[in-house]
Amino acid sequence: MLKLTDEGAKITLQGQPPAGDNGLFWFGSALLIGAVAVAMAMSILPERLAIGALALLIVGSFIFNQKRQKQKKALSGHINSGILWVRHGELVHDNQSKREHIKLLKTDSITLTDNQLYISDSSDVQKYQITGFDTVQEAQATQAILQGQTFNKRHVTIKMNSD
Repeated sequence: MLKLTDEGAKITLQGQPPAGDNGLFWFGSALLIGAVAVAMAMSILPERLAIGALALLIVGSFIFNQKRQKQKKALSGHINSGILWVRHGELVHDNQSKREHIKLLKTDSITLTDNQLYISDSSDVQKYQITGFDTVQEAQATQAILQGQTFNKRHVTIKMNSD
């Protein structure tokens, strides 16, 4: 839903939050079970085997953290739900009481593909991907406001649907 304000626009994104990685969940669960098994092994097995089991647990924990960090980094630039406050050269993303202020540089490029908005830096590295717009017009309005075009309520077409 698009609502024009004096400073820009307020847009409610309707996208679904990204689903968690089930594989990562099961891997973490296996690590937890492995930790309990290592604790038991340290009291039952000989020292060499217990140390080997502990080493396997440490390696598994390292791999788990690496995968978790990659997943977190991949999702950091994706905005698909919540409320966007859009002003010239600036976005404020409000999602579940977490606010993120995003300042765009003059060298950043804003492109619209289908119903998705991409913000890239001067060397074409994607910084943000914004999805979840109700209509293409909302995405176009967001792009226009970020690029500095001004809108007023006369530019907006309101379409009523009757049920």
